Amino acid sequence: MLLVTGLILVLGLGPSCQRGSESPEQAQELASAGDPPWFAEVATAWGVDFVHDPGPVGTYFMPQSMGSGLAVFDCDGDGLLDVYLLQFGGPQSRSVNRLFRQVEPGKFEDITVGSGLDVAGHCHGVAVGDVNNDGLPDVLLTFYGGIRLFLNRGQGRFEDITTASGLVNPLWAASCAFLDYDRDGWLDIVVVNYLDYDPKVECRSPEGKLDFCGPNAFAGVPSKLFRHRGIAAGLPRYEDVSLVSGIGRLPGPGLGVTVADFDGDGWPDIFVANDGAPNRLWINQRDGTFRDEAASRGIALTVMGKAYAGMGVAIGDTNNDGLFDIYVSHLGSETHTLWRQGPRGIFRDQTAAAGLLHTRWRGTGFGTLMADFDNDGAVDIAQVNGRVFRGGPARDTDLGFWETYAERNQLFANDGTGKFRDISEANPAFCGYWNVGRGLVAADLDGDGGVDLVVNAIGGRTRIFRNVTPQRGHWVAFRVIDPQKKRDAYGAEIRVEAGGRQWVRTLQPAESYLSSSSPWAHVGLGSISRIDSVEVRWPDGPGEVERFTVSVIDRLVTLRRGEGTVISALAPASEQKGQQP
Repeated sequence: MLLVTGLILVLGLGPSCQRGSESPEQAQELASAGDPPWFAEVATAWGVDFVHDPGPVGTYFMPQSMGSGLAVFDCDGDGLLDVYLLQFGGPQSRSVNRLFRQVEPGKFEDITVGSGLDVAGHCHGVAVGDVNNDGLPDVLLTFYGGIRLFLNRGQGRFEDITTASGLVNPLWAASCAFLDYDRDGWLDIVVVNYLDYDPKVECRSPEGKLDFCGPNAFAGVPSKLFRHRGIAAGLPRYEDVSLVSGIGRLPGPGLGVTVADFDGDGWPDIFVANDGAPNRLWINQRDGTFRDEAASRGIALTVMGKAYAGMGVAIGDTNNDGLFDIYVSHLGSETHTLWRQGPRGIFRDQTAAAGLLHTRWRGTGFGTLMADFDNDGAVDIAQVNGRVFRGGPARDTDLGFWETYAERNQLFANDGTGKFRDISEANPAFCGYWNVGRGLVAADLDGDGGVDLVVNAIGGRTRIFRNVTPQRGHWVAFRVIDPQKKRDAYGAEIRVEAGGRQWVRTLQPAESYLSSSSPWAHVGLGSISRIDSVEVRWPDGPGEVERFTVSVIDRLVTLRRGEGTVISALAPASEQKGQQP
């Protein structure tokens, strides 16, 4: 979202939903008329009637244009995934965030009132994680001007413990994630902050009309890292270690975040997508500090040496080589970028080789993620779009003020070799309507083996897209638990071998944009009907790798630490490159 700075700023880009510049041969290759649709919209049928409140329009309050996210998690421990949706109406608004409990597969009820999560505000992002290791997932919210932590008290009831926990972040907070960066068994928190915004600054379109500002009008601000210091008086206590860790020393207009072990040393690293500035890849130094190695590892800039407008982040192994790749969504006037990893810890911009340069249309992407929607054994890419500047092509919608910012979403199918094909036109449910898309999550909500999608769009109703892909392949999903900690083992790596093929997943629901997806890892198997082995590399302690025998497919399998066979172990954390005080 590059823009010249000044008190009165001129902005604007050409229409971002125009047809790409493909040749006739490429256009024929891109044709998707013969593809079956993958999704059907079911929000109303499933009982979810949420409409996003962006607050008063016409003031061009920039945070309003960045939207709100959502989360999918099991809020009450009944084994069914629930949906939490964020509002942006403001602290005085009657529109509050809403929690929908799934009472049976494909049927939700609104349990917002009395949940403790029925808060109002300029809500942006959400992350889910168990901060006191009691087996109940807790909720972190980010706002324009702050963060709030809610402790799960059971039965769908949450308590605001922000002050008691020591969390303070008076900045413009965007995406966030839980991780155990020091491998002490407690979940720490990273919060990606955006800009030092001044509401008094006005920005205008090329036609001279007021419009939302872009990021270059303001300085970026550093991200925050909060270390979990244990439980005191029954509550988790956090310490701001942003400066000592190094993460708080470098500012940047951060929007998206994801966490994984990118260099293979068994310690979690942090990737931050910056808006119009080089990305950051914070490599864990295993002593309580991080170093930004994005430039030396090839992921700071595109292959053209450009810092595009980074918004959403998708992570996955696009070519099944056992390494995690990263896809970042950008402006419609740019091209979204796929960085493939290989060798471990080194990234290359492989957007062109992956077939992602020539798409059916261009859109400004926000929420994006990778999942194997047709269970053929290769992860696909979904992306929701919506402009940040005036001038979109949408007409005759019911979006009112937001119509000029509306765009259509996109869907890219992986052919199994890591090359993608745009199948948006074959998917009218997900890609055929106009929205100002922001939040996007993936989860097999009804447990039928097909990964579903949920979208939270500015000023629009939430849509749930049930996976209806015909002739889906076999699949297996994993819930990975450390019984000693009573929680999902965030940061664990799951490797599956079957039929001479290999898949890798990392347990980290923080992805996309301002959102938290399913905490369960899904693997499509195609025609393979037998799993040879499953290995889990646990994220803390001695770092052992445990092998499990899984004799079933087409279902959710729970892997518990200690119930497999330990096949290798790393040195204890205290013996690796120094010990954090």
